[in-house]
Amino acid sequence: MESLIVAGIFLLVVIVTIFSSVKIVPQGSKFVIQRLGKFSRTLGPGLKIIIPYIDQVAYTVTTKDIVMDIPSQEVITKDNAVIIANAVAYINIVSPEKAVYGVEDYILAIQNLVQTSLRSIVGEMGLDDALSSRDQIKAKLKSAISDDISDWGITLKTVEIQDITPSGTMQAAMEEQAAAERQRRARVTRADGEKSAAILEAEGRLEASKRDAEAQIVLAEASQVSIGKVTGAIQGNELPVMYILGEKYVDALQAMSQSNNAKTVILPADLPAALKGMLGR
Repeated sequence: MESLIVAGIFLLVVIVTIFSSVKIVPQGSKFVIQRLGKFSRTLGPGLKIIIPYIDQVAYTVTTKDIVMDIPSQEVITKDNAVIIANAVAYINIVSPEKAVYGVEDYILAIQNLVQTSLRSIVGEMGLDDALSSRDQIKAKLKSAISDDISDWGITLKTVEIQDITPSGTMQAAMEEQAAAERQRRARVTRADGEKSAAILEAEGRLEASKRDAEAQIVLAEASQVSIGKVTGAIQGNELPVMYILGEKYVDALQAMSQSNNAKTVILPADLPAALKGMLGR
């Protein structure tokens, strides 16, 4: 009976030992093996054999790309503007033993490294440049941290700036500035319009004055020609002149009688005498 118990225990130990010595590493992962507390080797995907009770799997590390979210943080630009920036980094572990033994927590270390580098890069740029130069920030950020994390056996595939926006206070100030700029442009446009209208009006008055002067000259020349013809036609005979003046006089009195402001119109009884008086005779 005791022999059966001993045999059973021995068989159990053998089975446990066999299972302990056989390790199946899944695709996309690597096992970091420690032998008696010291790094021994790294096992790739597949069926692997280790020394039981001496070797142990200390760490399981993924070989797939890791997406790291970089938390949002406030960053001060060169012109003392506060913006909110966050990023996302894509890394790949190429040397698992360096990643687990080179730094306590490589995820936290890379996050802090990206945040620090991002503050430094944006701090050297103005607000407008920081808001419009994501590609430039991305290139500088990748160059700044790639060498540091390579010592930990990690490759930075890429880093992207997710959001980079002004803070709430800065957004309000920018909106006020934009509104003031729009009002200034509106005032300038309105002033330019009023100036153009005044210039056109003045040019119109000038042109009208020129036309009036030209018309008066034409009328004066016409009157001069008319007077010359009348003078040549009279030749010392006053009757035609009296007739013409009388006709004009009657027309004028009729126009006065038809006016809205006219009240009483008096015609002289002796029109020829009146005409002679007008002629100074």
